[in-house]
Amino acid sequence: MAQASGSADVPNMGRRQFMNFLTFGAVTGTALGALYPVVKYFIPPSSGAAGGGVTAKDALGNDISVTNFLASHNAGERALAQGLKGDPTYVVVDTNQAISNYGINAVCTHLGCVVPWNASENKFICPCHGSQYDNTGKVVRGPAPLSLALAHATVADDKITFTPWTETDFRTGDDPWWA
Repeated sequence: MAQASGSADVPNMGRRQFMNFLTFGAVTGTALGALYPVVKYFIPPSSGAAGGGVTAKDALGNDISVTNFLASHNAGERALAQGLKGDPTYVVVDTNQAISNYGINAVCTHLGCVVPWNASENKFICPCHGSQYDNTGKVVRGPAPLSLALAHATVADDKITFTPWTETDFRTGDDPWWA
């Protein structure tokens, strides 16, 4: 026995379309919610400043104030800061008690260890395999194959900004390997 389309047991078309719409909306919303973090994972974050520059940060993640930095650091010192791509980068205080126009990436070109500054020997010495770099980061003893990467360091509004170094490496006269 067939039921008539006007029967109380058969939902009308408006109700069926509404339920289909709700089901479609719930499934689509859930799928988009799950895909959002996946898409965000594959899109690289912006550098955070105009021109690809990054403001140097201290160990606590605070912007480095040039005035305070120079008050607590002497000429010839190198101090670690957070630089480009979050890499540890040395801020160099030159002989005029000012910030040098370059920063030195502290990641060893051999195995990626962070290379500490050895003030008594006036050079960087890698603790992993003994690679040595002069006071500008040029490799002087292996096994590291290349000098430490450079970044431009500029001072503006009492802050240090690191920008990518794309010019000729002043230490070797070669094109930068890290560019």
